[in-house]
Amino acid sequence: MLNDIKQDAEERMHKSVDVLGANFNKIRTGRAHPSLLDGVTVNYYGNPTPLSQVANVSVLDARTLSLSPWERAMVPEIEKAIMKSDLGLNPVTTGELIRVPMPMLTEESRKGYIKQARNEAENARISIRNIRRDAISHVKDLLKEKEIGEDDERRSQDEIQKITDKYIAEVDKALAVKEKDLMEI
Repeated sequence: MLNDIKQDAEERMHKSVDVLGANFNKIRTGRAHPSLLDGVTVNYYGNPTPLSQVANVSVLDARTLSLSPWERAMVPEIEKAIMKSDLGLNPVTTGELIRVPMPMLTEESRKGYIKQARNEAENARISIRNIRRDAISHVKDLLKEKEIGEDDERRSQDEIQKITDKYIAEVDKALAVKEKDLMEI
């Protein structure tokens, strides 16, 4: 029973860190990366469709993404979707190939992206702490129902706290990597 609570808490904390990683991928750095366009949806015959399902996205060089649409008719739709996204990108079309150059980040935009990354990291920490709170409240409920003793309750709280500390450290490490990535010129 206690192991189930700890295992559930650990799985949920791991998912919070995974979501943080996905959110970090959406924050643009100076380098081209296909996951940058993961959040872009294209109007595909009236249906909003992820860009990766209507075109092949690849890295042409360190500062340029290359998109090869599977249908020639989708080229203007893809351009429109990239321009509408809040990424600040301007695609350039040459026939059936769409190139997306990554503009250089200004000091101001870097600071804005770092602020956004810190906000995402804080949201992940809050999520992990809420999971800890839920797990500890489940343990306390078991103590109230006299299904476990006080020693087991204390030990479980300590183990849950260790799990929490581990995942908070992962969030901090991911944030440090993202900040370093953003500050590189």
